[in-house]
Amino acid sequence: METILIVDDEKNYLVVLEALLGAEGYEIVTARDAKMAVSIIREADLDLVITDMKMPGMSGMELLETCKKIKPEIPVIMMTAFGTIEMAVEAMKKHAYDYIQKPFENEKLKLTVKKAMENHRLVKENRLLVEALSDRFRYGNMVGKSKPMAKVYDLIDKVSGSKASVLITGPSGTGKELIAKAIHYQGPRKKRPLISINCGALTETLLASELFGHEKGAFTGAVAMKKGRFELADGGTIFLDEVGEMPPALQVKLLRVLQEMELERVGGTRTIKVDVRVLSASNRNIKEDVAKGIFREDLYYRLNVIHIDAPSLQERTDDIPLLVKHFIEKFQDGDSKKKIELRPEVWKALYAHPWPGNVRELENVIERAMVLYTGGVITLDDLPKTLVDTETQFDVERFVPSHIPLPKAMEEIEERLVRRALAQSKNVQTHAAKNLGITKSLIQHKMKKYNITL
Repeated sequence: METILIVDDEKNYLVVLEALLGAEGYEIVTARDAKMAVSIIREADLDLVITDMKMPGMSGMELLETCKKIKPEIPVIMMTAFGTIEMAVEAMKKHAYDYIQKPFENEKLKLTVKKAMENHRLVKENRLLVEALSDRFRYGNMVGKSKPMAKVYDLIDKVSGSKASVLITGPSGTGKELIAKAIHYQGPRKKRPLISINCGALTETLLASELFGHEKGAFTGAVAMKKGRFELADGGTIFLDEVGEMPPALQVKLLRVLQEMELERVGGTRTIKVDVRVLSASNRNIKEDVAKGIFREDLYYRLNVIHIDAPSLQERTDDIPLLVKHFIEKFQDGDSKKKIELRPEVWKALYAHPWPGNVRELENVIERAMVLYTGGVITLDDLPKTLVDTETQFDVERFVPSHIPLPKAMEEIEERLVRRALAQSKNVQTHAAKNLGITKSLIQHKMKKYNITL
């Protein structure tokens, strides 16, 4: 049960608010002055504070400031019968959740309290997830425990021990290179080199030289023999990033290497044998490029013996708290590892943003916030304007996987809602069912259906 502390020197308001909000299912604690309230805030596990602005001794504004120092995550709603615009602005600057004038409308107050509670549930949920971050949620340098990432980890486990070629696809910023590294360093070739090359960053001539090497005098500027990446990766692994950008002429040469495991350097005639595992990645739809004649079909099948799809951040929003924690630790000064909080509105913005740049974009956002934040708290002011302006609305592209039948899509949504409701209610099934508007027996049925255990 969520607990609300109500602070007011007028007994009648305490009685009215206790009856009004108690009927909504909240546990109510009251205090007649701010001094008593401070003691309760220190000792009790509160979810919300509602305080009068004008009280003898310590004022409501002073209580707000004290509360934010003791427990900054607790939302505070201010009330006053002597309100002015200036007072409201000052309260919001001091991070009050909202400001209500007396006499208040019951329904408006209940709605404000409900919204404040939803914010606080979100903060608590994310804190639990952040605190749960441990090595078992890390896979190499990857961070995440969502279902899409669990599938990736499972594939890595299965393919790392083989020599089969792996094609990793997914949008930019999803960590395709991290997946390649995990496959290499978990496999039998981990003590041998992992050599990477970006096939889209070089001209055709330079790419040929980098991949296959060149002999002295092969072209202007080739003043000495140079081994290519395949030779350097002998006994280990080569990672061909953005392989979909490779020019057609080089696709033919690459195909031969994959088929025969042998090559000639540019300008050379000697055949060189290599033993290399090939991992490749692309943010293009190579299958479509094959249909268009842009990419060789035989090469595609050589590269795509095993396919791993790196999920976008939209598909793994459950991992946002873990990723945020990871990046905060990464960008904190080595000498200063103090706890850093994110305001509820910041969490809402992070969840609402579509993340076109995926995990890389989130990393940049957190790095920026770590430079700008003050006082151990990250606020909306520390986020880029593109995040602050994101509209909070249901985004089908974000929540529903593409290319699946409607019944399956509905099940995906239903499972996410059930899991979220349980997390928000601390796994109390009765509360979770109430939040979802269903019965306890029905939520138990859904838990069994989706194999959800507490």
